Amino acid sequence: MSQSVDRALTILGSLGDGPVTLEQAATGIGVHKSTALRLLRTLEEHGFVHRQSDLRYRLGGRLLSLAHRALEEIDVRQVAAPHLAALNERCGFTVQLAVLQDGEVLYLDELAGRWDGAAARPSRIGRRAPAAGTAIGRVLLAGLPEDGAREDGLPAELAAVRRQGWAAESAEHREAVTCVAAPVAGSGGQAVAACAVSAPADRVPAAELARLLPELLCTAEAISLAYGGSPTPRWCENRCGARLGGRASRT
Repeated sequence: MSQSVDRALTILGSLGDGPVTLEQAATGIGVHKSTALRLLRTLEEHGFVHRQSDLRYRLGGRLLSLAHRALEEIDVRQVAAPHLAALNERCGFTVQLAVLQDGEVLYLDELAGRWDGAAARPSRIGRRAPAAGTAIGRVLLAGLPEDGAREDGLPAELAAVRRQGWAAESAEHREAVTCVAAPVAGSGGQAVAACAVSAPADRVPAAELARLLPELLCTAEAISLAYGGSPTPRWCENRCGARLGGRASRT
């Protein structure tokens, strides 16, 4: 990599923590202030850096615009696919990915379980379900801004889901299915999707499925990191490949 490019990227990375002075920018890349000034002026000309009235430099609007466009082009289903496949392989039960659309749960992906007889049940991909009547839906509702969540009439339950970071259900929308679900966080910290593990209630006790919660939470964290979100990697214990270091590298 070009030394100038490396220095410019290092400066941009440092601005992610807040505005810096010219002297701080120079110290951060180990160069004279005149060199740092040339780099900052070039970045400013292209809109990647903005010079404030207090003479400190912050990230420019063009950089934020490009970042937003890049995130919009990321397909959460594509990002989640390898993580869902790994979870399905480890646990053997049905794994699903869903989003909230027009107040309902829309299932984007599903991998049938090997041991729970789920292959005989039609896939939910493309199907919809009442959000309040499913664990995966309540996770998504709990991830809405508070005003939006309050409209659904489940403030206490949603508040509990938000605090614990997951939801469970023993009879998903009139189907005899046990399920645990967890949110996938986007760049703003809100839930952009949710993933779940489910199994027939008559074959898999709820307690057995609940033991998979750490695996599910770890998978949700890994998807969030891959999608560009900022989750708290409290559940990642080297199960699915998510690392604390992976999150740090985003800054």
